[in-house]
Amino acid sequence: MKWTVEFTGKAKKQTGNLPGRVREALFQLVRDIESTGPVRGDWPNYSKLSNHEHHCHLKKGKPTYVAIWREHHEEIRLIEVTYAGTHEKAPY
Repeated sequence: MKWTVEFTGKAKKQTGNLPGRVREALFQLVRDIESTGPVRGDWPNYSKLSNHEHHCHLKKGKPTYVAIWREHHEEIRLIEVTYAGTHEKAPY
């Protein structure tokens, strides 16, 4: 069964401000999550933040860009991207 990935309103707005290559990396990450789930051990710079929260650096360097997502098992197989932006402003 596939996973559904949704962006919060804030994350949607942040995605529009990302550089093109970082945005492409984010959408590739989303496609991978949709097909195989939220745990992305096959992506470099991925780690779990808690039981249901994950993050991955999309581009290292200055600035570093990161995506943060939360899984909701209780509902359908839903992933919510809560942040997409620079590492310095990441809410973790």
